[in-house]
Amino acid sequence: MHTKSSRRNFLRTAGATAITAPFVTTGAKAVSPNGKLQHASFGAAGMAGADIGSLSRHDQFQLVAVADVSKRNLEAIKKKHPDVRVYQDWRELLDKEGDKIDSVNVSTPDHMHGPMGLAALAQGKHVYGQKPLTQNLWECRQAMLRAREKGVMTQMGIQVSSGFEERFAVRLVQDGNIGKVKEVHSFSNKAWGDPKPRPESGQEPPADLDWDLWLGVAKDRPYIKGHYHPGNWRKRRDFGTGTLGDMGCHIFSSWFRALALSAPLSVKSTGPEPNEHNWAINGQVEYTFPGTFYTEGQTVKVTWYDGSSRPPKEITDLVDKVPGQGNIIVGTEGVLLHPHGGRPVMFPRDRYEKFRYPKLEPRNHYMEYVDSCLNGGPKPSANFEYAAPLTEAVLLGCVASIFPDETLLWDSDDLRFRNSEAATGFVKRDYRKGWEPV
Repeated sequence: MHTKSSRRNFLRTAGATAITAPFVTTGAKAVSPNGKLQHASFGAAGMAGADIGSLSRHDQFQLVAVADVSKRNLEAIKKKHPDVRVYQDWRELLDKEGDKIDSVNVSTPDHMHGPMGLAALAQGKHVYGQKPLTQNLWECRQAMLRAREKGVMTQMGIQVSSGFEERFAVRLVQDGNIGKVKEVHSFSNKAWGDPKPRPESGQEPPADLDWDLWLGVAKDRPYIKGHYHPGNWRKRRDFGTGTLGDMGCHIFSSWFRALALSAPLSVKSTGPEPNEHNWAINGQVEYTFPGTFYTEGQTVKVTWYDGSSRPPKEITDLVDKVPGQGNIIVGTEGVLLHPHGGRPVMFPRDRYEKFRYPKLEPRNHYMEYVDSCLNGGPKPSANFEYAAPLTEAVLLGCVASIFPDETLLWDSDDLRFRNSEAATGFVKRDYRKGWEPV
């Protein structure tokens, strides 16, 4: 049994540290004694391990502390970073290390992104947050507002947004090479869902795993081997966000940025409804966004497809072979196929045979974040002012899937659906007592 820091002590520390800690920055550059960014990781393995590895390539980055619910993961991180201080309880890490760190990364299951990120922001820490930025809309908006209030540097883990391929796609659209955009079709062949009911029986969790800490904000329930931990939580409504939440922030980003979009006006799911515990597969969601300078009309329609669901034949026939994941952006003068993580291609091909491709400077998503923290800016490209609205659009589709065939009208200013109190009930989750976000 681990020793938990009391919530009262945690809240007191979170508030006080933001004012008194010598290493905290609220818009200014980080000022650790050795000139390095003093950093803590929420998570030690999986995506967290990858984030630690990538951030550590910066010569002015220093990993100070790591929190992970698995003792096995902590033992592994100690082998790679012998001097790092480790904790099972992330709240204890903030209690004890808050005056020693400048920055954190939040690289855990989705349901803890918001609570961890908000607590770190309350202490004035820079935050690198994995996608989706949070699991629900309320947390997402709060993360953006708190980061703005604290003046800290932030970055969401959509590495593709710094890659040449996405920036190239954005440039092609904004330069008018396919004319004004009429519609967008985005898709992923992943199937992070499960039509089956939840198993009734549970087991004792592994000895190295603190199951209570893993549950975090979610309601108490038995451990079920292989059902939640380490990876299948993405399929579960209390912990993940399904295929749309897992991949949407990556795949949406190119057209969301290229078209300079804001919050959607409405969203409608025409795919299957999730069951009580699990997200559905083979989803389809239709968004209507306000038009911009880069779109043909006063509104623009974006449709998402996952699993075996795919754009209609009249759209796929506009391009060559459709990849497993990506976007088809239809313009008035041409079509852009942008495979996820791949080089965009314009159609019809014969029109673009002599097209001269622009040159773009190299950019590294992780180095950009560390540099911005050390120098007090400029803001990273996927900072929360951009990442939060992008994530909100994705999460609206997740909510819509719970209400299939209903056109939900979104009021972004008030964080509610104008025509559905039931859907508005999913803007914010129910938190386990004692686990409410700071």
